Amino acid sequence: MIAPMVGATERAIKANSLSLGQKEVRLRSMESALDYHTARALLDWQIELGATEAIGDAPVDRYALPDTAPKSKKAAVAQAAPEKPKPVDALAIADSVAKTAGSLDQLRAAMDAFDHCELKRGARQLVFADGTPGARVMIIGEAPGRDEDREGKPFVGRAGQLLDRMLSAIELNRAENVYITNVLPWRPPQNRDPKPEEIGMMKPFLERHVALAKPEVLVVMGNISCQAVLGKRGITRLRGQWDQAWGLPVIPMFHPAYLLRQPPMKRQAWADLLELKARLEGK
Repeated sequence: MIAPMVGATERAIKANSLSLGQKEVRLRSMESALDYHTARALLDWQIELGATEAIGDAPVDRYALPDTAPKSKKAAVAQAAPEKPKPVDALAIADSVAKTAGSLDQLRAAMDAFDHCELKRGARQLVFADGTPGARVMIIGEAPGRDEDREGKPFVGRAGQLLDRMLSAIELNRAENVYITNVLPWRPPQNRDPKPEEIGMMKPFLERHVALAKPEVLVVMGNISCQAVLGKRGITRLRGQWDQAWGLPVIPMFHPAYLLRQPPMKRQAWADLLELKARLEGK
């Protein structure tokens, strides 16, 4: 009886020893896992502080101040951003350039060198004037068309041919006593109407053109010409009535291109021509 009891006791002791050993291994494993997470957290904390290099080739004094304070990102962006170009006052430039022209040739050269009007980029060439400088009558049209853009002269297409016949009816012609120009010297795309800003930009050149040509009478043909010279629109209401601009008498008339589209209006145009003739003859 004693021997079996001793054997059972020994087996119990061994079992308890094995159980204690396993518990010790488990405790050590938990401590090891706890040490790993703690160490990893400490390492992450050091990385956040900027300690990303444990050992370098040269010692680094972390407490030394830099020679120059680092520039803020906003200051760097402000310094790198290019300055915005100042807006160009095309009207002021046109006015200044036009006033410096002392002759028609100088005015033509100044207009040809003027690069602030977008119409110039789409036109073939400058359409300056035609006829006799210094003539008593100066006709101001609207803008060049396709034929004018090709030849470089105002009123050379179908409308120009009709204008020549109208002038001949009252004994006027380009070769002797008529000088012709346009509000705009460049053809608008697709023959569209000039924009108000384009008219305003080129108006100083037109006014200087009139001053240098020195006519006695101005004939403005069409709404665009009335707007540029008189500051008014409504050609059917304005036509045939004398007005004043730049110290000269001005008579509005239908544009020959309009008369080609509306032949019945030629009767009124003939009345306006007779009014112009009477003015020239002092009646």
